Parts: sequence; C-alpha cells; structure tokens
Amino acid sequence: MPFYTTDTNEHGLPHDPFKAIVAPRPIGWISTRAKDGAVNLAPYSFFNAISDRPKLVMFSSAGMKDSATFAIESGEFVANLATRDLAEKLNRTSAPAPRGASEFGFSGLSEAPCRLVAAPRVAESPAALECKVTQWFHPEGLNGTRSENTVVIGQVVAIHIDERILKDGMVDMALAAPLARLGYLDYAVADEVFQMRRPKLPDASDA
Repeated sequence: MPFYTTDTNEHGLPHDPFKAIVAPRPIGWISTRAKDGAVNLAPYSFFNAISDRPKLVMFSSAGMKDSATFAIESGEFVANLATRDLAEKLNRTSAPAPRGASEFGFSGLSEAPCRLVAAPRVAESPAALECKVTQWFHPEGLNGTRSENTVVIGQVVAIHIDERILKDGMVDMALAAPLARLGYLDYAVADEVFQMRRPKLPDASDA
C-alpha cells in the first residue's frame, strides 16, 4: 500500500492522488461581473456549502483569477449548478480566456439576469445561487505559510430552481444529474440515488 508524507510529496505515482481521494467534489460554476461590466464564468472544484444558517457557500481559486477578483471587488457572485448535459460547455468555460472575453460567448451559453446581484446566471443551468461575499482570505498551512489559493465565502441571498428538476416539490438529483469533479481529468455523474435515515438512538440501533 503506497504511503507518503506530504512535506516531500514523494508518492512515487504518476500523478499526485490527493484530489482523486477527496472526491467526488461538487463543481462551483461561478459567474461574476466586475465593476467595469466585464463578465466571467468559470468552474471550480474546490467548492461546497459550509453552512445552512445562514446559507453560506465557498469557492477557492488557485491564484487571484478573474472569478475571485470580480467577486471580491463587486461583493457578489453566482454559483450555477453544473449538470451532465452541460459538461462540454462547462469545460469550455475553463479556458484561460483574457479579462474582458466572456466565457458565455465562446461556450454557447446564455446570460440570464439575477434578482439581487448584478452578476448574470447561466440560463441553461437548472439551479443557481445568488451570493453576496461575506469574507475572503488566503488559507494558511501548519507553519503559517500562506497558500496562493484565495477562498471566497458568500451568503446565498436568492435561489433559482427550474421546475424540470422538481419532483413532488423536491429537487430530484436523478433528474438534475449534477456533475462532480474527481481527480486527474475525471468527472462523475450522480446516476444512483438512495436514502438513509440518520439514527435517533445513541447506539444507532434504530438505523
């Protein structure tokens, strides 16, 4: 069984397995609008919900890219739901486009207006979270070294849901087919859904 310490990161494998182990990860498909009106759309695999009271989500950008820059300067961003049917177009939005070149244009996606934030949402996405930035920072390692990643946290102030992914009043993940990021160049789709109730007794005998 391979074992290695991360101070040297000498794992002896063809590629670093870290992100393949921390998987699947939801994709934050982040749309932003800069103060000068420039629009950006990019996918982030370091993304998740971190609180439901208040509703908070975060994304982490490797370096100060346009998504983080625009979100911080405008105080807003939108997290669009990435789905299997939009995978190829989502991948196109990961291209290293220069500032001012909207990924909406060359990916074949459409902008839809939001209600409470100036940034557009992806019209083709079945769900979107309008967010206001609450804080941002560079995380630190054990020795206090600051990461080059920029973590942006936003409070969800409004939610859009397309009725086509609703069943009996609930979001049906089988219908939505959310796209997840694995390691390397791999992606996955939630194509099997099952339910489990949390135990109520201390010894979990009612599980």
